[in-house]
Amino acid sequence: MKPEVGAPVWHVAAGLAVCSGAVASGAFDSVHTEVGYKYYAEPTVLGLPAVVAMPANCLVNVAYMLLGWHWLSSSGGPRGPARYLREVFALMALAYGPVQWVRLWTQSHRAAVLDQWATLLIFAWAAVWCHFLEHGWQPNTFFAMETVSLASYGLAVLHPQGFELALGAHIVIVVWKVLQVQHHLGDATSMGIVVLGMISCLGFVCLKLWDHELAHWTPFSRLTGHFWSKICDVLQFHCAFLFCSRLSKQCAQ
Repeated sequence: MKPEVGAPVWHVAAGLAVCSGAVASGAFDSVHTEVGYKYYAEPTVLGLPAVVAMPANCLVNVAYMLLGWHWLSSSGGPRGPARYLREVFALMALAYGPVQWVRLWTQSHRAAVLDQWATLLIFAWAAVWCHFLEHGWQPNTFFAMETVSLASYGLAVLHPQGFELALGAHIVIVVWKVLQVQHHLGDATSMGIVVLGMISCLGFVCLKLWDHELAHWTPFSRLTGHFWSKICDVLQFHCAFLFCSRLSKQCAQ
């Protein structure tokens, strides 16, 4: 069964609604999250409203929205599974910017939980797209993969570092799937995209972890490690689009 027109919007909206409802219910209030400006190396600017209290870290979320809009608006060609997968991924990027911005703005625990949960689902969709490239249209398998990803956030309830464990597992699975697809379907150009994507992923993880340490260096005093981590995140997002879109076109030929 092929995806219907408008399905990506409804599917992303439904997923976000389910996660938001679960978070609002208080089911994850015991999860450990980092809430408060002390967890960010970027100093707040007195006089600015809370929505842009940390200008760099707040405004960088516009990049996610621009990325999502770019790939959504360029999602041409005949309707089919490949276009559906690309549009869902683009809508995820478009929605993730505001989700993370609300976390920075409110510094609330529940906003942080939603941010973490959404991160896992985005990585899982990258794995879904790679699975499609190798094995074709398998909606039941895709649903199962996203369901397992959704459930994996339960690790955050069981252990203070449960989210980090789940995220690490997601990253490993995506890298494994990407390398498999590259081995079977890729070329030199797609390999270059893979390398850039992995460097961006490494920057995404390490720059965020070293946020406070890097802030002692002048180049990172205002545009901090967390800011550059998000730049790397946008880049790895873009690389995922480039890689999967390129191989989707090759498979269609």
